[in-house]
Amino acid sequence: MATKSSIEWTESTWNPLTGCTKVSPGCKNCYAERMANRLHAMGQPNYKNGFRLTLHPHVLALPLQWRKPQMIFVNSMSDLFHKDVPLPFIHAVFGVMRQASWHVFQILTKRSERLLRVDPLIEWPPNVWMGVSVETSRFTSRIDDLRRTGALTKFISFEPLLGPIQHADLEGIHWAIVGGESGPRSRPVDEAWVVSIRDQCAKASVPFFFKQWGGTRKKTSGRTLLGRIWSELPRSTPVALVR
Repeated sequence: MATKSSIEWTESTWNPLTGCTKVSPGCKNCYAERMANRLHAMGQPNYKNGFRLTLHPHVLALPLQWRKPQMIFVNSMSDLFHKDVPLPFIHAVFGVMRQASWHVFQILTKRSERLLRVDPLIEWPPNVWMGVSVETSRFTSRIDDLRRTGALTKFISFEPLLGPIQHADLEGIHWAIVGGESGPRSRPVDEAWVVSIRDQCAKASVPFFFKQWGGTRKKTSGRTLLGRIWSELPRSTPVALVR
């Protein structure tokens, strides 16, 4: 069985590696770290190392067993392009995604520099969406790195959005997700920051997905922005996968 996800923009998760290290302000209150430590305390075998980076070759083939087409978030509990993930393992992950052509795989990284370095060595399947996380204007260079890759569908996750991003270059980008921070000690998100990105997406004809408000506002406002729910997806999304 696939691991069903509560993340609004995907359907399932697949974690051939777990654990990570912090690289930027968006990592401060990492939900994956909290979850990994909880699973470790519960004795879950895949989290025997807590949040230390750990490869799980035994779960590599799982998507091949899931016959129902679905959108799968790859490594929701880690980062495939972490410096300590061996290149052969990255190739193994891509090999499975290439074989499981009936799924759509969504990958996110904060390590766009390594993504760009290994890009010439990757054969990008059309069912793999590659994204970068951008939490403040300081990290918009990740978008430039992503744009230079051979991924056929490129997206940005502005989450957790921690400040205004007024001039994001969305050329060659196929999707944008925006969300506030959730969980304990979550930092607030300003509505003006979200609306600004929504407006930039509209101007650039980039599908816009608003995931959630941050902090306590998530409980009261959920996903509503300007009186509606924004759930746009890349135009390449198979109709069967659109919820």
